Amino acid sequence: MSTATAETAELALDVHGVTKHFDGVQALGGVDLEVRAGEVHALLGENGAGKSTLIKVVTGVHGQDDGEVRVGGERADFSDVKAANRAGVVALYQELSIIETITVAENIALAKGAPSAGGVVNWGEMRREAQRQLDRLGQRIPLRALAGDLSPVQQTMVSVARALSLDARVLILDEPTASLTDTEIEDLFAVIRRLRADGVAIVYVSHRLEEVFEVCDRLTVMRNGRTIVTQDVAESSIDRVITYMVGREQNDVYPERGTATDEVVLAVDGLSGKRVQGASFTARRGEVVGIGGLAGSGRSELMRLLAGAQKRTGGRVSVEGRPYSGRGVGKALAAGIALVPEERRSQGVILSSGIEENIAVPNLRGVSPGGIVSYRRIRDLARAGMEQLQVKASSSRQPVGHLSGGNQQKIVLAKMLAREPKVLLMDEPTRGIDVGTKVEIYRLIRSLAASGTTVVFVSSEIPELIGLSDRVLVMHEGRIAGDIDAAAADEELVLTHAYGRSA
Repeated sequence: MSTATAETAELALDVHGVTKHFDGVQALGGVDLEVRAGEVHALLGENGAGKSTLIKVVTGVHGQDDGEVRVGGERADFSDVKAANRAGVVALYQELSIIETITVAENIALAKGAPSAGGVVNWGEMRREAQRQLDRLGQRIPLRALAGDLSPVQQTMVSVARALSLDARVLILDEPTASLTDTEIEDLFAVIRRLRADGVAIVYVSHRLEEVFEVCDRLTVMRNGRTIVTQDVAESSIDRVITYMVGREQNDVYPERGTATDEVVLAVDGLSGKRVQGASFTARRGEVVGIGGLAGSGRSELMRLLAGAQKRTGGRVSVEGRPYSGRGVGKALAAGIALVPEERRSQGVILSSGIEENIAVPNLRGVSPGGIVSYRRIRDLARAGMEQLQVKASSSRQPVGHLSGGNQQKIVLAKMLAREPKVLLMDEPTRGIDVGTKVEIYRLIRSLAASGTTVVFVSSEIPELIGLSDRVLVMHEGRIAGDIDAAAADEELVLTHAYGRSA
């Protein structure tokens, strides 16, 4: 057998020259992707690069306009997801399709259907098959437990077990670690390595490049609907991948600081809630204040208390010297405080509604002169926000649920920026978005600060806290344990405060 034939024979998935258009807009412009059996292959790119569309073509959600998809050397023109599953191509998405009200065994059996005879379910065989798949993963999860009672990583393992019951040859993992802790991520990686050893081809989609370099063998980078490069992970680097993804060097990821004035805009004195106790700090006009700390330290609760989304048990909050009290997001907005929440899909946007409606909802007064809604004003407001934030969408009426994660985040930002807040609160503003969109958001935050907005943001990424902030507040067990000049900070100093140890 020739070398070329051997290389073709070992391909579990072969995508060549695939194109796809939606309403005249090119989503894929000739994509190539080769994934070998027994390898973990990273699929990388900014939000909107075409990764999701490619996955949907491969799994039968969309048909390609041109090009070819082969699975195991055979041409695969899947009519739907079930056809792809029958061929051994299975995708697991960030939002797992777990049914929380049924058992682990029943969730695993959903893939093929419960074994039965004469309409009677063979519960014993169903549980034995579920146990076989969990054993293959090295997992000890009670078969009779309700899926809703499992941890996030256990739910992920149940989803993987269900995929394996379909004899998956190609397993696509889309942001599988988004809701997992560091320990849970290591558990998942152990399972991924076990599957690789079993010969399963794994396509790994993630914005966390450190993970890619820990668990993947090769990587393919997409940009603007095209394949940019495929290479061995061992021969690449994070900086090089970032350059491929955004099409430019990333020497200056974080914009320059120095926009803060001496004028205090936000004053917080003894603010308390369920977890937060006695938080006091100030933030100046044009200042970017980062809030760090370990999970459960009270970071997000502090943001909710400031935004009126959670009841205070004590303390005062003032904006430009004027205190505001009482619970309610509306009162905070009226005082000039706007919150961009962490959970954008459930709290920040209405996925089924268009961009125009999403941006209009918190700005009804501005688009309703004389109490009558002006659709022209709604359209103008939406288009202005889209232009300011460079939102990639087919039109201002496109449903937000059809946008990439980064563009959804931009819509959340756009609707709050339309209120021209004095204080902008942002909880994990770059979580789950690609590095290119992160850079855009960094520049936007610094631009807002330069125009006089006070920005307070929470981040779990210490380099982001240090690089973007003027000042970093570090929380430990509900209290502010450190107030650090970001320009003089390092990761060790931030972690020292986060663990409650004096610097």
